[in-house]
Amino acid sequence: MKLQERAVALLEDFKGGSYAFGLDTIDAVGNMAAAYGQRALFISNRGDAFHDKVMASLQKHNVKLAGERVVPGAQPNAPREDVYRLQGYILHYRPDCIVVMGGGSGIDAAKAANVLASLGEFSPEVETYFGTGCVTDTMNKTGKNLLPLIAIQTASSSAAHLTKYSNVTDPVAGQKKLIVDEAIVPPKAVFDYDVTTSMPGDLTADGAIDGLSHCLEVFYGVSDEEYDRCSEIVEVALGLILKYTKLALDNPDDLEAREALGLATDLGGYAIMVGGTNGAHLTSFSLIDVTSHGRACGLMNPYYTVFFAPAVQPQLRIVGQLLAEAGFMESGVLNRTGRELGTVVAEGLRSFYRSIGVPTTLTELPSFSEVHIDRALAAAKNPQLEMKLKNMPIPLNASLVDEYMEPILLAAKTGDLSLIKEFN
Repeated sequence: MKLQERAVALLEDFKGGSYAFGLDTIDAVGNMAAAYGQRALFISNRGDAFHDKVMASLQKHNVKLAGERVVPGAQPNAPREDVYRLQGYILHYRPDCIVVMGGGSGIDAAKAANVLASLGEFSPEVETYFGTGCVTDTMNKTGKNLLPLIAIQTASSSAAHLTKYSNVTDPVAGQKKLIVDEAIVPPKAVFDYDVTTSMPGDLTADGAIDGLSHCLEVFYGVSDEEYDRCSEIVEVALGLILKYTKLALDNPDDLEAREALGLATDLGGYAIMVGGTNGAHLTSFSLIDVTSHGRACGLMNPYYTVFFAPAVQPQLRIVGQLLAEAGFMESGVLNRTGRELGTVVAEGLRSFYRSIGVPTTLTELPSFSEVHIDRALAAAKNPQLEMKLKNMPIPLNASLVDEYMEPILLAAKTGDLSLIKEFN
C-alpha cells in the first residue's frame, strides 16, 4: 500500500466523518455549518477563490453571515490582541457557530477567542486558561459550553484544525503560551489540499518541519501502550515529508506533492493527540520574534535528539532508517548505540534541513541573541508550560533546567553537538 493510502486510512481512523480532507473538499463547509444553525461567524484573512468557495457553500446551505460581514482573522503567532478582538465579534454578533479559515495562528486565535466569549463570565483573561485542562475545568464549574467551531485549514503545518492546542502570544514579552484541552478540538474540520498551492516556499518548508517535529517529539516521548500506533504514524508521515517537501518547493503546483504534505502534517496532528510534544516545542515558544514556529521546532530537534538518545534507541533506529532511505544519511551507521546513534540521526536531520534551505543553528536566525537563551530557560521553569518538560523521554523539572537545557541551547547556537551534557 502506498504511503498516501496508508495516511488516508490512519486519518479516517482518527477523525471519522467529522473531517473532510483531500482535493476538492471545500464544499463540505456549508453542510457542516447548517447542522448548527443559520448564522455563522466567518473569520478569514483570505480573499482568493477558496474564500469565495466557502461563501458559496454557506449560501448554498442557507447559512448567513452573523453581522453580515467576514471578520478579519489573526496575525502570525496569534497575538493576544487578536484573540480579544475576535472575542468581541463573537459576543456582539452571537452566531450559531464559528467558521474560521486560516493557518495555525488563525485557527488557534479563534479557538482561544471562543473560550473567552463562552466562559468569560468566569474569567475574561486568557491567562486563566493556559496550561492543561483549564477550559474543561471551567466548563464543569459553570455548566457552560463552547460554540461549535468549524476549522478550515489553509496550510500544511500545525494541524490546528484537528487538535486540542491553542498557541497564543504576548508580543510585548516575546513569549508564546499554550492552552491544552480536549474541549477546544474543533468538532468539524475541512482541509482542501489544493489551497496549499498558494503557500510560499518558506511557509511550505516551515510547515513540513512543523509536521516532522510533531511526529518526532511525540515518538520520542511515547508511552509503551501507544508505541505501535505512533510508530506507524511516524513511518508514514516522515516518509512523505522527506520525499515530497523538496518536490513541493521546486514545483508549487504539484498536487501530488501538496496532497502528500497535507496528509503528512495532518498525521502530525494525529500524533500530538496520541502524545505530547516536548523540548523543541518548549524552546520554540521563546523564539517567536526571530523565526517561525515550525522552523524553531525543527532547528532545535537535532539537539534534543542527542540529549534524549540514551532513552529513545528504538525510535532512533526507525527515524534513522527513514532518513537513510531518503538519502540523508548512510544506513551503515545505524549499528551504533547510545549517544553515538543520536548524533548520527541528528546529523541526518540537519542534512534534510539543509536540502530545503532551513537553518540548523540559532546564530543563522536574524536578530537572535543571548536574550533568547535566557528567555527560553525562564519559560521552561514556568508551571504553565510544565507539560513540555514532563513529556520529555528524559523528564526534567524546573530545578534541572539550567544544568541540562542550557547546554542544549548553547549547542544549538553554534551547531556543536559535543556541548550537550549527558543526563545522570
